Amino acid sequence: MSVNDAELRINFVTLQAIETRNNLNCKIMAFLTNDKLTIVGAAGMIGSNMAQTALMMGLTSEICLYDVFSPEGVAEEMRQSGFDDVNIVATTNAEEAFRGAKYIISSGGAPRKAGMTREDLLAGNCKIAEELGQNIRKYCPDVKHVVIIFNPADLTGLVTLLYSGLKPGQVTTLAGLDTTRLQSALAKKFGVMQCEITGCATYGGHGEQMAVFGSHVTVKGRKLTDIIGTAEFPTEEWEQMKIDVTKGGAKIIELRGRSSFQSPSYLSVEMIRAAMGGEPFRFPVGTYVKTDKYDHIMMAMKTTMTSEGAKYEVPQGLPEENAKLDQSYEHLCKMRDELVTLGIVPAISKWNEINPNL
Repeated sequence: MSVNDAELRINFVTLQAIETRNNLNCKIMAFLTNDKLTIVGAAGMIGSNMAQTALMMGLTSEICLYDVFSPEGVAEEMRQSGFDDVNIVATTNAEEAFRGAKYIISSGGAPRKAGMTREDLLAGNCKIAEELGQNIRKYCPDVKHVVIIFNPADLTGLVTLLYSGLKPGQVTTLAGLDTTRLQSALAKKFGVMQCEITGCATYGGHGEQMAVFGSHVTVKGRKLTDIIGTAEFPTEEWEQMKIDVTKGGAKIIELRGRSSFQSPSYLSVEMIRAAMGGEPFRFPVGTYVKTDKYDHIMMAMKTTMTSEGAKYEVPQGLPEENAKLDQSYEHLCKMRDELVTLGIVPAISKWNEINPNL
């Protein structure tokens, strides 16, 4: 067969494949993986948005929607959106949801309401996290990565990790939302695109005790530290911005009459995409930390998130920023110790008996 004949043959086969696809009326996508992704809390606004985002990103051909309230309506909407090359399962059965899952995102806790802090959800949502961890251990102990986003995420993530038996880098929590709030506030202030604000980060707890780091930020190439204290950006305005960032969730409730759902949905799916081997996650994540200074806690660090899980290093900023991080850690420790008092987790000395990886 000549080269020209071979080319004609290849083109003919290609045309046949296209014709077959068109006859089937299917939209063929290239997925990052064919591993099962389970979305917990899928019947809610966050969960349903996560489902749509995961489908639009083309993460996997196998998606399971799980909720104690039937998520079948969400599944039907996704099918009716034309996502016809994905197997979408909706269930209220925990075993069906978790069996064989390789990736999990959970928003399956009570939502925050007007006047509530994230900490107000501590006891109830941490009991839900305990059950989630036990389901993971029972039905999918070989899961590759779990993202926890229901509040207070630092503690629900910690409880999930403890009872799941997974390795620390396999369970992460949503912390990037605080960083994007800082980035967007600075972008609005200086009238630039958010991508022109670099080096933004908030560390520590995902709550009003978080540490806002501005020392590594640049605004269209200019160091933020060179701008703070000038007529362009008085110190008082910067201090107020930091407070506003820590209360960004409450502001969304004020503006929309309900807690955030689009931003946590999108960012959490970006996180699981990174875990699947896609684009590395751009912002800090909450991860289990064990150092000489910070120990047996889940908190936002300077992280790298890839298919190998989350890896972290302790951030270093200005003395006042480092001190704020210490305060945030102390606040998280108080909530962690409250979980011991409530009997949701045992004393730290016994954690290794439940999860040998800790």
